[in-house]
Amino acid sequence: MLLLPIAVLAIEAFRATDPTTFEESWSTASIAAVTEGPYRRAYLGSLQLSAVTAVLGAALGLALAVAVLRARRGRLLRRLVLTASGVLANFGGIPLAFAFLATIGNAGVVTALLTDTLGLGLGGFSLYSMTGLALVYLYFLIPLMVLTITPALEALRPQWREAADNLGASSWQYWRHVGGPVLAPPVIGATMLLFASSFAAYATAKALVGSSVPLVTLQIADALSSNVVVGAENLGKALALGMVVVVGLVMAFYAWVQRRTQRWMT
Repeated sequence: MLLLPIAVLAIEAFRATDPTTFEESWSTASIAAVTEGPYRRAYLGSLQLSAVTAVLGAALGLALAVAVLRARRGRLLRRLVLTASGVLANFGGIPLAFAFLATIGNAGVVTALLTDTLGLGLGGFSLYSMTGLALVYLYFLIPLMVLTITPALEALRPQWREAADNLGASSWQYWRHVGGPVLAPPVIGATMLLFASSFAAYATAKALVGSSVPLVTLQIADALSSNVVVGAENLGKALALGMVVVVGLVMAFYAWVQRRTQRWMT
């Protein structure tokens, strides 16, 4: 089920249709086309958005998970946060875009409150930009980070901190030589997971910004809906193949990092 679509993309991406005779032949024209012009900008836009949201989501999600686990009465709080994270991590697509449009869009409730009641604005912030899209992505990436990193945080054994204290190590030395090396692989792996999730997101961006922000997923949608010139029908498949390669590399690195953390998770 996974390999068959990839095989189809790998084959069709190297095919071309003659605009006059409509005869198909093998060609690398589609592969070359996706590396330049608007398609190159779309890849760069998706990579930039994914990198920024992955780093911010990882940092904020890690801070939230640490704060919840360190709370004095954290059992109930931990259950509530993890339950909410499980819901919000899967809350995306058009409903998420509509929720933000109804809240801080041009005619949103918060926008109207600030403008009409308080005489304020959003300070030049636009929901229909790369920054606005990044804010929306963080809404489901931060809970995803909380769900992913919580087991790794719980794997930090109290005996390690007690042993470090007994040996006279400071808090910085503990995190530098014990806690940091143990947490580094799962944090990096979770960040890669967030990157892949953001890179592959489509419905939220389509409903929120349309084609105003250069993203490769939106370019693929335009190609699949026949918004391409005659003879370039396989361009969307070449774009999708490029995404498969990028996500495959990211997930391969994620799997390698996860294997290195298994000994600390048991």
